[in-house]
Amino acid sequence: MPNDMKDENRSVRIAADIGGTFTDIAAFDEANGSLRLGKALSTPENLVDGIGAGIAKAGAYYPDAGLFLHGSTIAINTILERTGARTALVITEGFRDIYEIGRINRPDSYNLFFQKHEPLVERALRFEVVERLFADGEVHIPLDEATVHRVADQLERLEIEATAILLLHCYRNAAHESRVKAILQERFPNMFVSASHELSQEYREFERCSTVVANAYIGPKVNSYIQGIRDHLGASGFKGSFLVVQSTGGLYEAEQAQSQCVRMLESGPAAGVIGTKALCDALEIKNAIAFDMGGTTAKAGVIYKGEPLTTGAALLGGYEKALPVQIAMMDIFEVGTGGGSIARIGEEGGLHVGPQSAGAEPGPACYGLGGTVPTVTDANLLLGRLGADRFLGGEMMLDSDAAARALQDEIAAPLELDPTSAADGILRIAVTSMSHAVKGVTTERGLDAGDFTLVAYGGAGPLHASAVARELGISRVIIPRVPGVFSSFGMLFSDLRYDYVRTWFTRLDDAPFDQIEAVYGELEDQGRTAIAATTVNASEITVARAADMRYVGQEHAVTVDLPMAVFDDGDREKIKTFFDEMHELRYGTSAPAERAEIVSLRSTIIGIMAKPPLERVSEGGAEPESAAFTGTRSAYFTEIGEFAQTPTYDRDALKSGNCIVGPALIEEHASTTVLLPGDSMTMDEFGNLVIEVAGRRR
Repeated sequence: MPNDMKDENRSVRIAADIGGTFTDIAAFDEANGSLRLGKALSTPENLVDGIGAGIAKAGAYYPDAGLFLHGSTIAINTILERTGARTALVITEGFRDIYEIGRINRPDSYNLFFQKHEPLVERALRFEVVERLFADGEVHIPLDEATVHRVADQLERLEIEATAILLLHCYRNAAHESRVKAILQERFPNMFVSASHELSQEYREFERCSTVVANAYIGPKVNSYIQGIRDHLGASGFKGSFLVVQSTGGLYEAEQAQSQCVRMLESGPAAGVIGTKALCDALEIKNAIAFDMGGTTAKAGVIYKGEPLTTGAALLGGYEKALPVQIAMMDIFEVGTGGGSIARIGEEGGLHVGPQSAGAEPGPACYGLGGTVPTVTDANLLLGRLGADRFLGGEMMLDSDAAARALQDEIAAPLELDPTSAADGILRIAVTSMSHAVKGVTTERGLDAGDFTLVAYGGAGPLHASAVARELGISRVIIPRVPGVFSSFGMLFSDLRYDYVRTWFTRLDDAPFDQIEAVYGELEDQGRTAIAATTVNASEITVARAADMRYVGQEHAVTVDLPMAVFDDGDREKIKTFFDEMHELRYGTSAPAERAEIVSLRSTIIGIMAKPPLERVSEGGAEPESAAFTGTRSAYFTEIGEFAQTPTYDRDALKSGNCIVGPALIEEHASTTVLLPGDSMTMDEFGNLVIEVAGRRR
């Protein structure tokens, strides 16, 4: 840790996670070990206002902080909402249309409503330059700079705000791309210019093209957003380091995030997975599902054999009409179901929930901020699972009458249902939708969700976790402490991280280990240099290696984690065994007798940072003390088909060893945990709610 951060006056580490509905703050003081939390409505018009409000509620102060950590959905939302910059693409002559042609994927042959991906850059804004490299990086046609200047003239005339550069085989030789970028930056100092080799050094032109276009498209907006936070921090007296959470859950400098924006697409959700790993390490859990339900979406990631599952590529917007990004990121599946998801009647007359969200402004009808459409939160309030006078610890009074009117007018009356059945239907549809997010990172990856523990967080996660677990055959659910701000809490456990990959084709039988070691060495030197250049000193640097592999004759590869020992021993057979096992896991089949080949080499370099300790709670007996019991509330449960007087508990007053049998409601500042009939909960030594789920499906 740098000397300036050892100053007792700057011992606080602040983490801020901006979601579609709420902004969450966690402030950890390394000097005294205290953890303070804050939660405020997000402020879409000026997001830093929500950060400031959350920090004020947490009782933290910028001048006391040595680190400010941040995760946000602005990057992914800019792409999904198509609100990015006016962007152009500069590409090798003759390849103008590879971005639109793509892979011609047709995942559902009989879907009459299938939609092909829609490029972020229209054809009229794609421009060719004369140059060409061979696949090995040798120059075939030198770069014609005159064509670059002619393209620049058109960019000026068209008032382009951002430009992406994709030249063939630049992952082998970046000279042409670097020169094109230099020319454009000289001509347009205020234009956001992104070159593909700076983001990815893998083959596959379409995927690299899509990645660099996405980076350029979101660049001006994300760059301005981060600069706004930097200005806000500076004006508020902050003099420490500003780090942003990447999609891998690792941290990088805010300045790097301003140029490599695409690396923070899943920064908020990734932090939650990192928090889940820290929890699993403490509880010695090897396999867990990180389930995050907030106000807008529900996300799921996986801890498998003690490590978060990551991927080298992802599809934005779902497989059917998605654009790929070719960067390292946490393997997260997301669905548009959250507390603010709007319930509506579709054109065919059926009930739908999401993906549209009421957001923070105006929010659900029960917020009393002008919303008139029913949401998942309104349904939970109507069914008694939320207390109107206890939302956010009583800071925000909910309007039950407004929720009832919205649900009656928009859902119950049109469907000729009573309000209770309508609200119950909304929650059942939401649970089914959220179960798809969990299946997306388990069943579709060859894993059985029933073998995992479900760790549920986010403001709405504990409300629905037990129902989701029953849907998937999961027997145990854990609700961590402070679930409503768990993603920001998870940032406190993130480390500096840099991921590098280089395409390097070779048959495994012939793979020269000295050359493999040289490639890995170059990648790892890059990572160590990057960590050394940051404003935060790492206490330790660790390295992890992987390789993309496939059977000879296959087109697509799988990523295989490889321990350092196989390189020390030059053990090709062990590498082949690891590959066969991963292929079996992902596809249900393997071919040990077939030859394999390496496609790309991957290296992850991590700068370890100090972590806050997990605080233990005081011990108690099996029966909660009377101070923890806060009364009863009439709540509806599908399992018994009626309302029941349900006991409510104050989570902060529960102690280690306390047991509660459902139905019951356990309330805290930013969330409510629902124990369904038959569920059994025990609080562990760290204050987590460990739920044994009854009636799970198999």
